[in-house]
Amino acid sequence: MKRVVFTDLDGTLLDRFTYSYEKSLDAIELLKAKEVPIVFCSAKTAAEQKEYVKELGIVDPFIVENGGAVYIPEGYFDFAITDARTNSGYLVIQLGTPYKAVRKVLKNIEVELSIQIKGFADMTAAEVSQRTRLSPKFAALSKIREYDEPFYLDCGPEEVKQVLNKIEQAGLRWTIAGTHYSAIGNADKGKAVKILLDLLRRTFGEIYTIGLGDTRNDSSMLSCMDVPVLVQQAPDKWADIDLPGLRKVDCIGPEGWSKVIFELFGDGVT
Repeated sequence: MKRVVFTDLDGTLLDRFTYSYEKSLDAIELLKAKEVPIVFCSAKTAAEQKEYVKELGIVDPFIVENGGAVYIPEGYFDFAITDARTNSGYLVIQLGTPYKAVRKVLKNIEVELSIQIKGFADMTAAEVSQRTRLSPKFAALSKIREYDEPFYLDCGPEEVKQVLNKIEQAGLRWTIAGTHYSAIGNADKGKAVKILLDLLRRTFGEIYTIGLGDTRNDSSMLSCMDVPVLVQQAPDKWADIDLPGLRKVDCIGPEGWSKVIFELFGDGVT
């Protein structure tokens, strides 16, 4: 049976504050040695994730912008995917609402409520870097968006509630990660995972899935997994997720990620 790992990035495979994958490297190399596909499933953009797959030598598909699209390296599957577009060596299955439409909703709400909604598109790369602690390089890549818009609300709780309610009334969803929110269209991680799982089964037959995340935003992905794993956000703190068979790891971020990978795969079995 083919085993496949689906993983969030920030706060899971990557350190939440430094975005380093140093503590995950040994576990990543273990999975690569065993030819276990590593599927990123993250809020990060395609531009950001392409850098990580290149740096880490990963050759598997990845899911971008909270399920906005599935990126598949050309030639990864030996069958045609008719509903995909091509983009710089990838086949892309688009699921999310186009970025311009999401931005338009936010701008309309901003005018209607007279509350500033400061999205990544309203900020320079330097400002994004300062707000998020991303490096200047990755801050610039995070602004190359296709489906969702991270934004900040520097206002009181009542105004925040009004904005989020308006986002929902407009038919969009929202998530929160740290100090910023994201407006998302008609996609989520779980929907994208299910599409990719169908493709993987066509290639490998029966598969066994392990999913790792750290926030409620990962719950739709984890709900699709045979082994859903939640790493700690802080000492003795896990996201409020309740799923059958959920495994809570008593280590933070990449330390917890690596611990689980070695427990599940450090067995001499390929």
